[in-house]
Amino acid sequence: MPANMPIPGHIDPVPVPRPITAREDGRLDLLGLPRKQIADLFEDAGLDKKQARLRAKQVWHWIYHRGVSEFEAMTDIAKTMRPWLAERFVIARPEIVEAQHSSDGTRKWLLRTADNHDYEMVFIPDADRGTLCVSSQVGCTLNCRFCHTGTMRLVRNLTPGEIVGQVMLARDALGEWPRGNEPARRMDDLGDESESDYTADGRLLTNIVMMGMGEPLYNFDNVRDALSIVMDGEGLALSKRRITLSTSGVVPMMERCGQEIGVNLAVSLHAVSKDVRDEIVPINRKYGIEELLQACADYPGASNARRITFEYVMLKDRNDSDEDARELVRLLRKYDLPAKVNLIPFNPWPGAPYECSTPERIRAFSNIVFEGGISAPVRTPRGRDIDAACGQLKTAAEKKSRAELDRIEAEKQAALG
Repeated sequence: MPANMPIPGHIDPVPVPRPITAREDGRLDLLGLPRKQIADLFEDAGLDKKQARLRAKQVWHWIYHRGVSEFEAMTDIAKTMRPWLAERFVIARPEIVEAQHSSDGTRKWLLRTADNHDYEMVFIPDADRGTLCVSSQVGCTLNCRFCHTGTMRLVRNLTPGEIVGQVMLARDALGEWPRGNEPARRMDDLGDESESDYTADGRLLTNIVMMGMGEPLYNFDNVRDALSIVMDGEGLALSKRRITLSTSGVVPMMERCGQEIGVNLAVSLHAVSKDVRDEIVPINRKYGIEELLQACADYPGASNARRITFEYVMLKDRNDSDEDARELVRLLRKYDLPAKVNLIPFNPWPGAPYECSTPERIRAFSNIVFEGGISAPVRTPRGRDIDAACGQLKTAAEKKSRAELDRIEAEKQAALG
């Protein structure tokens, strides 16, 4: 199919600007806004330019270094100024509908936007790091057949505040904000060598992956603006080397991602032939494997020290043969890519059209790729018992939505007598 032909069953999202709007109480949410915009809002509200800049700097520090969500707690701001701020502005968090804990330590949160849309985020603790899987959209538009999230309709993009809010909530839950005079523990202070010193309990948030609900490159501006706050040394101060953005292959946006965001890149490859990838990752019908791999080769900043990760879900008798493994090695070698392949055992969900490859087949596939000189570890499934594993982020949100609709209907019937 030519690159300019539409994908059957696929709709390219049309960017819709989401200007700052007042909440029902008339206040404006500051979370996710750049410092200059906060200063401008303060000036529009009546402060002179110098004072607006000073207050913006102070508020920014309290939001992102201290995790404060109430102006009254900002002790270096005059007591008379705090009520003035609270009357006009708010520092919101996404609403937590449900928090679940897996038997393996994984945590999943079902969150709700101010306009009543549900989405999810997941925290995965390991011995040497803690990784937060962040969503970029409510739903998804890509329709990847192995992915439960892909069976949802796209509702809307998440705003920068809703994306940053996930990181803020995780730090709330992990108790990572400084207390009293304790200095803030800056995430960019965690060097590779000393990282385990900070993650002895396997819970500290050290890494972020944009691998939750949605395609990040179809919400590029909001993802970029949110991650700029996460990476800002005066913001959440997480090094870009600790952030990975995953894409299913939105080729035209990949170079821009490298230039404007500069984080690590992960690509949902999942197949090495056109027919199979067309089936399981429909965007392949628009941007084929060869075009995608060339975009990876051109990705700014890619090197042996910053390898591109290729995600490959293992589907029984569909993409897991020895021939598939050898073709994967050939393709990555052809484009001379600094690559790592993550082999992901398929996580089943009700009605899924595939089965997971057997452990023996996965090991054989991994061995062939390793023998080809490319790292190919098998990812250990995490959070399956709470539907938090890769490709499973849908069930809880839909269940809650159905329950909410049932409740509303029951209330209507009761009112009718």
